[in-house]
Amino acid sequence: RPPAPPPPPPPPPPLAGCGFHLRRSADLPFRTLYTNFAPTSAIGAEFRRLVRVAQDTRIVDDPKEADARLEVLSEAREKEVVGYSSSGRPREYQLRLRFTFRVVARDSTVLLPPTEIVLHRDITSSDIEQVAKQQEEELLYKEMQSDLVQQLLRRLAALGSK
Repeated sequence: RPPAPPPPPPPPPPLAGCGFHLRRSADLPFRTLYTNFAPTSAIGAEFRRLVRVAQDTRIVDDPKEADARLEVLSEAREKEVVGYSSSGRPREYQLRLRFTFRVVARDSTVLLPPTEIVLHRDITSSDIEQVAKQQEEELLYKEMQSDLVQQLLRRLAALGSK
C-alpha cells in the first residue's frame, strides 16, 4: 500500500496592505463656482459633468453668485509636423491640447494667476490608412481632454490646501 499523501500546506499569511488607492476626484474648496467655458467646449462639458457627479460644488450661471470664478483664457488644439519621410511627406505629427485659465475669488482676489496646461501626443501618418489615423487622432485628443480636466480639478482642489 502506498504511503498517505502529505497534508496540504498551511494557507499563506494575509497580505499586508501596500497603501495603494485609486485616485478619486479631488474635492473642490468652493461651494459655488462660475466658469466661462464656451458652450461648444468639449473640455467645458466634461468639466461640468465631473463636477456635477463627484463634487459638493455647484456650478452657477451668474458670476456674482459664485465663491470663485474659473476664467478660461484660451483653449486650443494644435497639430505640428515633427517628422518627414525620405520623400519629404509628413510622417509624424505632434498633437497638442493647450489650455490657459485663472481662478478669481468673489472679492476679485486672484487665487491662481494665469496658468497653462499643455498636453501632447505623437502620432504617425499613413497615406493608406487615412480614415483610421483620423479616428486615432480624435481618440488621442479625447484622452488628452480627459487628462486635462483631471489636472484642472486637482489644481483647483489644491487651492483649498493653501
